[in-house]
Amino acid sequence: MEGEKTWLSPVLQPVERLCYRIAGVDSNREQDWKSYSLALLAFTLISLLTLFAILMLQGSLPLNPQQLPELEWTLAFNTAVSFVTNTNWQAYSGEAQMSYFSQMVGLGVQNFVSPAVGLAVLVVFCRGIARRSSNNVGNFWVDLTRAALYGLLPFCLVLALFLVWQGVPQTFLEYVTAHTIGGTDQVVPLGPAASQIAIKQLGTNGGGFFGVNSAHPFENPTALSNLFEVASIILIPAALLFTFGHYVKDLRQSRALLACMLILFSVGLGGTLYAEHQPNPALVALPIEQSGSLEGKESRFGTTASALWAVADAGTQALIGEAHHRAVAEVVAFMEREVAATRTGATAGDGAVDRRQHRLRNVE
Repeated sequence: MEGEKTWLSPVLQPVERLCYRIAGVDSNREQDWKSYSLALLAFTLISLLTLFAILMLQGSLPLNPQQLPELEWTLAFNTAVSFVTNTNWQAYSGEAQMSYFSQMVGLGVQNFVSPAVGLAVLVVFCRGIARRSSNNVGNFWVDLTRAALYGLLPFCLVLALFLVWQGVPQTFLEYVTAHTIGGTDQVVPLGPAASQIAIKQLGTNGGGFFGVNSAHPFENPTALSNLFEVASIILIPAALLFTFGHYVKDLRQSRALLACMLILFSVGLGGTLYAEHQPNPALVALPIEQSGSLEGKESRFGTTASALWAVADAGTQALIGEAHHRAVAEVVAFMEREVAATRTGATAGDGAVDRRQHRLRNVE
């Protein structure tokens, strides 16, 4: 963040200088705290208005193979404010309401720049402690650019390629319609998901590509992808402890903070695992074997992995829904398997459900 040479400098420094040239930024000129704050607020306001406009004009913008309409204005405003401020409250289902353009150019860009703004503010805080008597705190535009280029982009590229290897979609093709064994058509959502999931995890953003986030098999297809997505949530926050130690020139403080965080994390994880592995007391009297409650858990990875997501997530972001939307998975599977004949088909009789309603449910 101070312009030191790294092994990526030969590749990224020309890009960095190009960004300054386009924006008209003098990278050698520092700002005082008032100018820095005004620049931050101006950038946030521009980001908010831009994202709001993208969501409101979605139906007229490119990369919309499903011809999805624009968002209702209150939902668009809520989403724009949420993503710009890095809270990322997801009140929508991405595959049913967001075009590829909105996901990439709108939400994806904010998934980069909003954590970059957070990194810039942290660096200013560290400089304020380390410099003590200086009137200047740095240059917001330089800090923002370096946080995105050096702190986020390389890791996101590696993680996105890894997720593609694990089976996460990264395509501009339109959704696929599959004919199920139950005799109905089901729409299978696709899109440039891997690139957004990578920055969602590393930038500690919420708001996944799909509505159920990392509980969706396309967003988190394997146990290995699950492990890397969990680890990526805490990777940069843990590294920032040593950034602080670097600025104050005392890594002992970094190690002390890391030790405190690990203790709190271990206590939280241990308590959560113990509680979640307890049997349901309402079912103790029944002749069934219980190994813990699966209510609200990710049924593919089980109670332990779901608890790990919950604890790792709580301190760093507002919403990544790994361990949710699965509470009634077994009941739904039973209904689909055993009662399919009553939902649709020529022989379903009075129990039939309109095929269009069933198709809509599958899309949602």
